[in-house]
Amino acid sequence: MKVVGKPLPKVDAAPKVTGRAVYADDMLPARTLHCKILRSPHPHARIVSIDTSAARRIPGVLAVITGSDLPVKFGILPVTQDERALEHEKARYVGDPIVAIAATDEEIAAAACDAVAVEYEVLEPVMSIDAALATPKDERIQDYGGPNNVHKFVALEFGDVEGGFARADHVREDVFFYQGNTHLPMEQHSAIATYVDGRVTLWSSTQVVHYVHRALSRVLELPMHRIRVIGAAHGGGFGGKTDPFAHEIIVAKLAMITGRPVKCTLTREEVFYAHRGRHPVLMWVRTGVTHDGRITAMHFRTALDGGAYGSYGVASTFYTGALQPVTYDIPAYRFEGCRVFTNKPPCGPKRGHGTPQPRFGLELHLEKIARDLGLDPVDMKRRNYVKPNTRTVNWLRVTSCGLEECTQRVLEASGFKTRERRPGRGMGFAISSYLSGAGTAIYWNDMPHSEVQIKVDRGGVTAYCGAMDIGQGSDSVLATVVAEELGLQPSDVRLVTADTDTTPIDLGSYSSRVTFMAGNAALEAARKMRELLVQAVAGAGKRYEEVSFEEASVLAEARFGTLTTAGSYTPPKIAGPYKGSGVGPSPAYSYSACVVDLDADARTGLIKVNKVWIAHDVGRAINPLLVEGQVEGSVYMGLGEALMEEQVFRKGLHKWPSMLEYKSPTFLDMPEVETFIVETDDPEGPYGAKEAGQGPLLPVPPAVSAAVYDALGVWIDEVPVTPEKVVEALRRKDKGETPRYGPQRFPAIPYPETIKVDGPVGHQDGTC
Repeated sequence: MKVVGKPLPKVDAAPKVTGRAVYADDMLPARTLHCKILRSPHPHARIVSIDTSAARRIPGVLAVITGSDLPVKFGILPVTQDERALEHEKARYVGDPIVAIAATDEEIAAAACDAVAVEYEVLEPVMSIDAALATPKDERIQDYGGPNNVHKFVALEFGDVEGGFARADHVREDVFFYQGNTHLPMEQHSAIATYVDGRVTLWSSTQVVHYVHRALSRVLELPMHRIRVIGAAHGGGFGGKTDPFAHEIIVAKLAMITGRPVKCTLTREEVFYAHRGRHPVLMWVRTGVTHDGRITAMHFRTALDGGAYGSYGVASTFYTGALQPVTYDIPAYRFEGCRVFTNKPPCGPKRGHGTPQPRFGLELHLEKIARDLGLDPVDMKRRNYVKPNTRTVNWLRVTSCGLEECTQRVLEASGFKTRERRPGRGMGFAISSYLSGAGTAIYWNDMPHSEVQIKVDRGGVTAYCGAMDIGQGSDSVLATVVAEELGLQPSDVRLVTADTDTTPIDLGSYSSRVTFMAGNAALEAARKMRELLVQAVAGAGKRYEEVSFEEASVLAEARFGTLTTAGSYTPPKIAGPYKGSGVGPSPAYSYSACVVDLDADARTGLIKVNKVWIAHDVGRAINPLLVEGQVEGSVYMGLGEALMEEQVFRKGLHKWPSMLEYKSPTFLDMPEVETFIVETDDPEGPYGAKEAGQGPLLPVPPAVSAAVYDALGVWIDEVPVTPEKVVEALRRKDKGETPRYGPQRFPAIPYPETIKVDGPVGHQDGTC
């Protein structure tokens, strides 16, 4: 390999670090109008009337719209089309958009919002999972879903669970809680739209250009060919920009009304309310094991606080149960999940999408089982690791698996087994896995998930792809793959990406899919182009390696005319034979192992992380420098979630909707991170590559909590692990109570009848 596997700079590094990159908020075409959105001050209220007459009379106001102007509902999933760009019937959380105003400057638009009179009939807000489950049917937040405020039920059983528990020598159950948190991107959400010659053009800070395109077509009631969506330079997403958002639809509608460009950039406070971040999840897990720690059966329950709207919630519910058997060989597994609506901002996907929460619970649960049996927790976990080339009991196909090597690398580097034992100093170990892209598209279809086109003319190479680079380096991956096949450097490849008019479809940047899926599409297109060039050079009596690329391209253009090739990627159909099996399958799974070293003060409860060792099975590192950056970024975010980040609400109001009060780690809080890249060369990835952007976050929170136990002898069974919780757990320990801080019970949820599914043939025998 000439460029694959080399630590080269990002192809977009220069414009990013010099400030030449153009973000959505940088754009200001002539005659641009500025949009402000009036949002509900109540978490739950019927909208009785809206009077915009005073706002319309303010000089400089050119348009005022309400929900009656945008009545069509939308949503990212086909099964949850439950949002309006502007709500005119009922406000379901503080921040729900009610009125939008376009004016000649932001101050006028803001003043006009203040002049709007909205009469509300305030309703009792639902602010917790327990309250949601107790809400009478006639007071529900949404008019669909299950009983009370239930949005989604899942009840699945694989294998003989009761028989597995009967065979167990030891059975344990625990309850855990993972608090919700938000993405905190440096760039706020921003969008600008124009309406020219009957066509809408939208520039947006989005991760999913294609899905925004579809939502605009639906709500504006325009055919897709009359809408163009362009992804502007991106200042961070982490999943927070994977929904179509109200402001994107609003600016397009206002541009259609006024005939002028309209721009809307959310304030930081608005971003906290719009967030679509990590679901708060309550978990109950029961596991049976043999005397030597081998798992015989597991029963996992989750209850998700989804906020006011559906977002990705149906998928999130399945994800909280789907991936447990991808790390551990669980011969019999029952999963029951429930997502409820509350009067909080809607939750959605955040880095890891529905998987950090159960990973936290599962890793600590197995730690406790091992200690019950007098076993070393690491040894017990390793005894249950999945093997490569197997199918899990819930039909997920595992190809390559570097879990054992990842474990060995971090244990040896950290000296975990021979560490010094003293009060206040602890080390914790945890593992995880994650998807290399979801095997099923958000809406059912048989079309490719990623497409790439390549054009060569007179020595120039341009790659076209709808994928959106959100900082993870997908542009660099595309350029590197094309360059490798054509014998170039990544900097020689021009890129046109994330533009629905000029690039072929890619489904977006989510679920760590771009390297695997767009990379495979780029590889196919590049190999077709190389074949054309080789044929042309051979026809001239030469070998491809003997001529310059410019000479080869001239010979090929002379022989074939216009040089264009295309490649695409569609994941294999590997879902199981049951409803809901489309959530969880991936062409390949990545694996991570982590050790955290920390000091914990028994007097104050303060925790200082000293060092993190993390190993990640990436299949093959297309660019090891970028992989290391993604891994360390995951560690940073995982430490934030483990120690300080939380979305907390008081009567519907966010407790701290600013970057001053919402605590996340600064560079002063970041410990040294030692990263190990493990390569297993997955047979289906481009050059063997798998994901690197999300999986390494998952083992960090449980490793932190396990390290706190190692240091102080108390379990903190919820995140964030704050000093107050540590001190309270120590107080309970001193009084002779259970040395633990965490939820005491799991609610009685009326799950539907369990769907029982037979396990696949070849389960854990290495033959799949």
